Amino acid sequence: MGGMPTLKLYNTLTREKADFRPIDPLNVRMYVCGPTVYDYAHIGNARPIIVFDVLFRLLRHVYGESHVTYARNITDVDDKINARARRDYPGLPLNEAIRRVTEKTETQFLDDAAVLGCLDPTVQPRATESIAEMVEIIEKLLAKGHAYQSEGEVLFDTKSMTDYGQLSKRNLDEQQAGARVAVEAHKKNPGDFVLWKLSQEHEPGWDSPWGRGRPGWHIECSAMSGRYLGEVFDIHGGGLDLIFPHHENEIAQSRCAHGTDVMANVWMHNGFLQVEGRKMSKSEGNFVTIYELLHTETFGGRKWPGEVLRLAMLMTHYREPIDFSIKRLEEAEHLLSRWPVPGDATGEVDAAVVAALADDLNTVAAIQALHGLAQKASADAQYLGAFAASAALIGVLPKEIELDEAVVEEIDGRVRARLELLKAKNYTEADSIRADLLARGIQLKDGKDPETGERVTTWEVKRSQI
Repeated sequence: MGGMPTLKLYNTLTREKADFRPIDPLNVRMYVCGPTVYDYAHIGNARPIIVFDVLFRLLRHVYGESHVTYARNITDVDDKINARARRDYPGLPLNEAIRRVTEKTETQFLDDAAVLGCLDPTVQPRATESIAEMVEIIEKLLAKGHAYQSEGEVLFDTKSMTDYGQLSKRNLDEQQAGARVAVEAHKKNPGDFVLWKLSQEHEPGWDSPWGRGRPGWHIECSAMSGRYLGEVFDIHGGGLDLIFPHHENEIAQSRCAHGTDVMANVWMHNGFLQVEGRKMSKSEGNFVTIYELLHTETFGGRKWPGEVLRLAMLMTHYREPIDFSIKRLEEAEHLLSRWPVPGDATGEVDAAVVAALADDLNTVAAIQALHGLAQKASADAQYLGAFAASAALIGVLPKEIELDEAVVEEIDGRVRARLELLKAKNYTEADSIRADLLARGIQLKDGKDPETGERVTTWEVKRSQI
């Protein structure tokens, strides 16, 4: 790590920002909760994908690419998936319908993440591949008196853990059951949560000591993180909405099963996201998926490039709430349009960019430093390599745009039409064409033919997408 600044991260568990000290610098381990694959990911889901991708890139830069293990799971067993399968494929057996839903949704999620500039995690485990590990943890919890069976379910006994609630700072006697936990008479305590539940004949299920059934929501991540990262690992990430009950219950299961003081040393959570100043919901009419932003004209009447979405997300510090708006996307696109395309230039990452990211992922300061470097690189090619490396570290490397033939012909036609308007001295209409093309990221340059003296116009793309 010679010459590298000390990495500081805010820890939700301690409510403090502190120096990051990995358990093993040769194997830094991070787990982030991934999607439940029953529907296309929405723009709120994009934030943790992007935030923790930046952290993954930074950890690889500091500790070495081969010394970082990043696990992000796929939840492919859940009652929401069952319901969607029945709705979308009513004529198929449930297991086949579930397979179609999860495969389609997972494929789209991975495509979305790639377009957003995210690297593949080191491992992307599916919940259904770790059923044996879930059963093993539940058996340990039962044996140690932290779980009990009741009416076909195995439940975690929250009163059996003396310091339950440390992450969310909730008092066990005061808190209500979480979003996916029903308060029912068969529970010893209202906050007790399901580890395993029996499946009916038509529902997906696996054999277990307690009968054919399926896991509860929380046990899945405890099993997958333990399997791939160990009983105690360095960083656990996710959205602020997961602190309670999901992450709190992960900690309870893992610590009580393994007898450890912590599950992960550092817990990181990104802030909430609003759309145009309002909470995103289907009832509000502002529910937008990543796919819609990238491939349709749902938001702002146009498609948005992945690098613009990514930069717009990173222009707000990850722990702060973000207002995702058309204006913010336009600001990000305008900023990108002013950055040079470095081509195959290579160099060292700028120290100011690294220092900003090392300060609890201060992407706002990092982008400011990157913009200053972009201005230098635009004026002097010797800075292109440093700009390229620094932009790549954040994952927003500008690139050349390839326009298809139909778009080129359309632009050429409008340029010719503008020249005719200028000849006719219809300057108002000519200026309107110039302004319209500029709004699309096409900059016109007027000049004279050196032989004929006639006006000629060339054009170039100044933004990441038209």
